Amino acid sequence: MICLWKEYILINNWGVLVKIYAFVGPSGTGKSHRAQWVAREREIEGIIDDGLLIRGNKVLAGFSAKKEPTKIASIRRALFTEESHTEDVKNAIKVYQPKSILIIGTSDGMINTIIKALGLPEITEWIRIEDVATELEIKRALSIRKDEGKHVIPVPTFEIKRQFSGYFLDPLRIFRPKGKGVAPFEADKSVVRPTFSYLGKYVISDHAVYEMIENIALQIAGIYKVMKFRLENMLTGVVIEMDVSVNYGFYISDVLNEFQIRVKEELERLTGLNIISINILAKSLYVG
Repeated sequence: MICLWKEYILINNWGVLVKIYAFVGPSGTGKSHRAQWVAREREIEGIIDDGLLIRGNKVLAGFSAKKEPTKIASIRRALFTEESHTEDVKNAIKVYQPKSILIIGTSDGMINTIIKALGLPEITEWIRIEDVATELEIKRALSIRKDEGKHVIPVPTFEIKRQFSGYFLDPLRIFRPKGKGVAPFEADKSVVRPTFSYLGKYVISDHAVYEMIENIALQIAGIYKVMKFRLENMLTGVVIEMDVSVNYGFYISDVLNEFQIRVKEELERLTGLNIISINILAKSLYVG
């Protein structure tokens, strides 16, 4: 395995001491899947991946390239060609001042383009996917990308729901042994299917959401039925409003609170929707 090094550190335009690492490999070979492990091994504070600036398990700034409607738009987003997007990430770097950043890219040229766009120093270390993954692991990752169209983002699902509300989301937890007597490294990631995936766009209809809510209502003893339902799509998620009929003999506030909690938990688990708010009105009382 080959790993290229440069034994110096540069200071960026803002006077902050920064070490820049490049993590390079063809698309679909598992770079994002291993990004947090690579960062942890080298004590790297920040990650730039597909248009996002990430620190630990939190998205600090940016817009995911995987949310773009076309492959070309995705590439442009990942290369920081849009001014407001670029400024958003640059400002976040100024504010948080990470001492080291891992940039993920499919080629040396892509890495250098990102560095130029963000005004970052030269590369301190180049890391190739072959340095951290076996040939079998790379082949397996490529197969999953080809057959299922799944991409990994190195942050937990709840951190990217604001950008991917209503799209395929699947939490992924990775454990990597650290040796005898040492606790394994654990990282939460999110699996997404991009909007430009050849497998098609993943869309959830309002009626499907309504049927899920009706099913949840059947499991709440104090709810007789859902009388009225409205779902409003917002930029960062959805707002749900409902009128319900409550069974006589139950504390209304307790029933509505339980129903609200259950609806939020189940919808987010089943659909990946980011629920901004759920407003429930007890419109009538049912005496059976």
